[in-house]
Amino acid sequence: MIKESVFVKSIVNVQECLADKPTYLILGRSNVGKSSFINALLNRKNLARVSGTPGKTIFFNYFLVNNEFYLLDSPGYGYAKRSKTSREGFINLINDFITKVDYQGIIQLIDFKVGPTEDDIDVNDYLHKNNHDVTIICTKKDKINRSGQAAQLKIIKEKLISNPTIYAVSNTTKDGFDKVMQLFI
Repeated sequence: MIKESVFVKSIVNVQECLADKPTYLILGRSNVGKSSFINALLNRKNLARVSGTPGKTIFFNYFLVNNEFYLLDSPGYGYAKRSKTSREGFINLINDFITKVDYQGIIQLIDFKVGPTEDDIDVNDYLHKNNHDVTIICTKKDKINRSGQAAQLKIIKEKLISNPTIYAVSNTTKDGFDKVMQLFI
């Protein structure tokens, strides 16, 4: 159960990473709802800034939870409206954070309605090739009617063969968060 959560700091390079507590890295493409997911998970409305503009997060943001572990929110990948140089810089930055930091877990968020994009699949494959244990959490579950959810989950699992367990959540209704919470207990 989340009793306390606070924003700690924003960082832009791997040398600034905190190593005093276990850390869970949260990855996802731009507009997947990373900030909304963090706010829903932590029962806080505005702890992580939510923007209507995809690609707004340009820092890695640390959140301390119950004074026991950190959630590290990353910039979104796959945002096409940035310059090519800017996109390449983000890829290199995220790569540094993936390869040079030891995490308790890596959580990849995927839009349940859209399903895994090519970028999501590439990132997932890259993580597995680098021997990272990845948990998939699909956001925006409420955007698909109940009768279509099982079929959508099957499609997602087929595209991400290496991930047998996939959680689906709604940041709005908090459906599915009871199961996700067990990842941190």
